[in-house]
Amino acid sequence: MTPPVTAWMAPKLVPELICSDLGRSLAFYCEVLGFTVLFDRPAEHFSYLDRDGAHLMLEQSASPWLLAGPLEYPFGRGMNLQIEVADVDSLYEAVTSAGARIHLPMEERWYRAGNRALGNRQFVVLDPDGYVLRFFRDLGERAATP
Repeated sequence: MTPPVTAWMAPKLVPELICSDLGRSLAFYCEVLGFTVLFDRPAEHFSYLDRDGAHLMLEQSASPWLLAGPLEYPFGRGMNLQIEVADVDSLYEAVTSAGARIHLPMEERWYRAGNRALGNRQFVVLDPDGYVLRFFRDLGERAATP
């Protein structure tokens, strides 16, 4: 049962992912990745999810106006969603234990931003429909190397 929605503010950007099997996607996002359902519309095969302020919408029966072309696996071609989590190592363990498709194993990566480098401890996993999800923990910043 979905908890009642109270007064809340959605982020300014909330991706809506079209999925082939809402039940399978909900099991992955909630049981493996730790999202919770904020609200759903079962008759429309729709659920709105949250994980520590990261919001996603999942919809099985996509309205034609949401699609720019035919859906073919992997659905997430050309896009990855970066999601910050407090304990990326525990999440990685849960994802690998569940047998999810790891696209990039855990790594530490530094990204140049002007004269600074921003660090992520991160991994990339594919959801059941092939959406690319990059989970990370912030490692802070340091001076960029030339």
